[in-house]
Amino acid sequence: MINNYIKAARLRTLPLSVSGIIVGSFLSVPHNLFNWVICVLAILTTIGFQVLSNFANDYGDGIKGTDDNREGEERMVASGAISPKQMKFAMMVTTIITLVIALLLIYVAFGKENFEYSVLFFLLGIASIAAAIKYTVGKSAYGYSGLGDFFVFIFFGLLSVVGSCFLFTKDINLQIFLPAISIGLLSAAVLNLNNMRDQIEDKRNNKNTLVVKLGSQKAKIYHYCLIIGALISAITYVQLNYQSPFQYLFLIAFIPLFLNIKIVAKNIIFSELDGELKKVALSTFLFAILFGLAQVL
Repeated sequence: MINNYIKAARLRTLPLSVSGIIVGSFLSVPHNLFNWVICVLAILTTIGFQVLSNFANDYGDGIKGTDDNREGEERMVASGAISPKQMKFAMMVTTIITLVIALLLIYVAFGKENFEYSVLFFLLGIASIAAAIKYTVGKSAYGYSGLGDFFVFIFFGLLSVVGSCFLFTKDINLQIFLPAISIGLLSAAVLNLNNMRDQIEDKRNNKNTLVVKLGSQKAKIYHYCLIIGALISAITYVQLNYQSPFQYLFLIAFIPLFLNIKIVAKNIIFSELDGELKKVALSTFLFAILFGLAQVL
């Protein structure tokens, strides 16, 4: 049974979920404000949100029948390995654990001196939980109306990078939005690949993702724009803060990303895109590490 919950947690999505935290944490280092405790708690909180999102996605799509004939990883509720009731309980437990870690993170970051910041980040935590659940759960699930990409961009990109950096610095530098945009666009690219792979079943089950709305060819163009946009945003940040060529180390991560563009361009059989999900997700994780390191070394 535990193995089924591990499958439902979809561990391969976790590196992508912490990419924004990694970038935000690295960007605090030049200010001499980095704190390992805050970093670890932020990563654990983000992992909790991601696992909750994966559980909710498994539950929401499972009870709606969307996963009955899906490609890629087997879904636990749709397969009957985990009952809807059991998955709802797992979601509740994950929510409680994640909230406890988030509260500890808020206390360590802000203490008693910055009460207004504590309230703000607590509300952001509640919003993150709501967004994780409402992606596929309920009649107004935003994942079924083509808004998934927008929410991924906001929560995986802007909020993750800018918010995590703020935990250390208690300040916002507008230039930080540039790498945040890069992470957000690459995260949206992963979701786009997922939706391109599942577009036939999604359309059949009235899951109107952006891919279903755009169609295959326009979804491919959209995918190219996401990756190229991420590259431009990162380069712009480096140019504005240029000190040495070493800062362009992150370009290594774009080698597999541009190979992904080539594969997507030639793709005809949608199920073959499943392997590309891992490639883009891990490339985003690599980008986060290389970009962060290059800005502080």
